[in-house]
Amino acid sequence: MAVPVAFFALFFAYPVVAIVGRGLKADGAWQFGRIGTVLSRPDIIDVLWFTTWQALASTALTLLIALPGAYVFARFDFPGKQLLRAVVTVPFVLPTVVVGTAFLALLGRGGFLDELWGIRLDTTVWAILLAHVFFNYAVVVRTVGGLWSQLDPRQEEAARVLGAGRLAAWRRVTLPALAPAVAAAALMVFLFTFTSFGVVQILGGPAYSTLEVEIYRQTAQLLDLPTAAVLTLVQFAAVGGILAVHTWTVRRRETALKLVDPAQTSRRPHGAGQWALLGGVLLTVLLLIVVPLGVLVERSLDTSGGYGFGFYRALQSADASGSTFLVPPLDAIGNSLRYALVATLIALVVGGLAAAALTRRAGPLVRGFDALLMLPLGVSAVTVGFGFLITLDKPPLDLRTSWILVPLAQALVGVPFVVRTMLPVLRAVDDRLREAAAVLGASPLRAWREVDLPLVRRAVLVAAGFAFAVSLGEFGATVFIARPDNPTLPVAVARLLGRSGELNYGQAMALSTILMLVCAVSLLLLERIRTDRSGEF
Repeated sequence: MAVPVAFFALFFAYPVVAIVGRGLKADGAWQFGRIGTVLSRPDIIDVLWFTTWQALASTALTLLIALPGAYVFARFDFPGKQLLRAVVTVPFVLPTVVVGTAFLALLGRGGFLDELWGIRLDTTVWAILLAHVFFNYAVVVRTVGGLWSQLDPRQEEAARVLGAGRLAAWRRVTLPALAPAVAAAALMVFLFTFTSFGVVQILGGPAYSTLEVEIYRQTAQLLDLPTAAVLTLVQFAAVGGILAVHTWTVRRRETALKLVDPAQTSRRPHGAGQWALLGGVLLTVLLLIVVPLGVLVERSLDTSGGYGFGFYRALQSADASGSTFLVPPLDAIGNSLRYALVATLIALVVGGLAAAALTRRAGPLVRGFDALLMLPLGVSAVTVGFGFLITLDKPPLDLRTSWILVPLAQALVGVPFVVRTMLPVLRAVDDRLREAAAVLGASPLRAWREVDLPLVRRAVLVAAGFAFAVSLGEFGATVFIARPDNPTLPVAVARLLGRSGELNYGQAMALSTILMLVCAVSLLLLERIRTDRSGEF
């Protein structure tokens, strides 16, 4: 645990505590009265209220739309199922900036719906909610559907033989077994929407602001560190409380489940009702996921002179973007790939060691550490990024001008995915295999290399893929620390969208399309590697 603890203490806890301390200290004394002052402001109360209710609404709407999809993927066998599984997962690994850009192309001014029917939904809450459902649909499908596919259907059938109706049998047998998975999915969706930044920044306009967007505004635009520090504490407390309640809820609801091979539970649909359900899910995937991504590609090709690759060619010149960049926007692709590869390596080392430690030890301290590993997904990335600038500025850690700063920030987001992907697989390794290797004279390192590594090799590859995808799209912290001459893809997209003009808009669509394709290819490779459904993602 030493390496993960040191990594999180130095590159997560230290920057966050430093930025909060700078905002709440004056003349060396703590000014806790600022908390009450900030939280009593009407504009901050509106931000807190909107952040909470939109996250609840997004979570409820995502569960309502995605649970039928989870059932279809768990219980039905149909042609193209694996490809469709990959398609619905593409939005989850897309950067939030790309998600916002896709829905801007669909719902915004001059967008697809505006041109067809004169309908505009940008700067409305509906655009934000739909984008959140688009982003989190796969969380419910994979988390709930993964467990649902392993539940023995004979248990529900036995309840029906004993006189229970279809709905009663599902409510009394299947639903309690699915409750931990539904709770876990709801937690992830709520966390991602509660801390939403890129989607709200692009689609919300000046009318809507979540805590994360407000922290960015107070920090980067208004330079009001006291207000940003208070909001960071509020977000930190909310995320910590959510994780604690979720851990308690899942522990109380977990029961011994009889799990079977998913191949034994899936079957071809039969009857009009099941075919209608499958058709409804396919239509949902088409309208909710495929159409926004398709419109994004279409807008990247739609130039004033007709369809072509003019916006893509313009990416090769810095002058074409109106001095938005010091280098051609196309350079952001190479920068992002290099940063993401280094971040993936860091995340694998730190997350792999953390997962190994969590499988070998028990107790409240280790369980608390397990929960803490999730905090980077819920704590303000904006705060972490700005904290990097004000803490890592003195020898021996003066990294402000170093390229490694960006991968370190990205790795913080990748580590939770590595841990949650590898932990279930490592826990499934029989301890008796390690003991047998030790009896035969193997050292701990050799026992790990000969026993654990062959069993978890595929999980390591899957974890690396997820870490690479989320590192590639990290935006909240990177927007502060990416140098102007070395922008990443999400930062480049945001800068282009922040400037007026058809060329800047078209280049933003082109860069977003490139980023989407890179993420999609990574995910398709993961689906080929991943032969089981182990892991929580």
